[in-house]
Amino acid sequence: MEIASFNVNSIRARLHAVPLWLSEAKPDIVCLQELKTVDADFPAELFEELGYNIALHGQKSYNGVAVLSKFPFEEINMRLPGDDSDEQARYLEVVVTGKRGPVRVSSIYLPNGNPAPGLKYDYKLDWMARLRKHARKLLSYEEPLILCGDYNVIQSEHDVHDAALWANDALYLPQTRAAFRALINLGLTSAFDQIDRRAHQYTYWGYQGGARPKNHGIRIDHLLCSGQAIDHLKSIRIDEHIRDREKPSDHVPIIGDFDL
Repeated sequence: MEIASFNVNSIRARLHAVPLWLSEAKPDIVCLQELKTVDADFPAELFEELGYNIALHGQKSYNGVAVLSKFPFEEINMRLPGDDSDEQARYLEVVVTGKRGPVRVSSIYLPNGNPAPGLKYDYKLDWMARLRKHARKLLSYEEPLILCGDYNVIQSEHDVHDAALWANDALYLPQTRAAFRALINLGLTSAFDQIDRRAHQYTYWGYQGGARPKNHGIRIDHLLCSGQAIDHLKSIRIDEHIRDREKPSDHVPIIGDFDL
């Protein structure tokens, strides 16, 4: 079962790119982030033609997450618990049945948090605390769990081309990294860190300053796995080549292959 995470940075702006990548890579489950469209305007037919069932949690102009799955959905949850007033579409959780039983997958678009300090950064840290609380509950189910997404967290200096340039950014502040470690320490394992572990392997390159040709990137997209999932991880890859195609997203997919 190949499970991917891909921040598309506007699904309607990537109608040429995302279906092409899907037809080539053929992942079984794809968690998309930053759709920037309401559910009614999501181009569902393009993905249904490729054999995917679709779960959506869209939002006009901002945010938005989806899960595309070649497996039927047994369960769909569209909200991160902990704040009923939060209307931002940043979390979507599904359950499918693989050959070994239920597999729980979430698509996550964690808040950016800039400028920091400020209300946006407070919201980021609060959102991370809510995610940590929910992840603790999900881990208690003792089933394969993969939390996929754009976490907007630079874990360490090994995940950025020049840490000094990001020192005051919300993605790299000590409080951000501490909150991410607290999430991991619940009992989650990064699929990439489990298998690859090479430094300076990136999932995002900005559009400005020749970031991609200079390889000035950051790694902020992750598959975080429960023990029941990581034990069945076979391989992990980053499809960075699609960043060099016409009108690409600033992110690229990260894909894990699991024997599930």
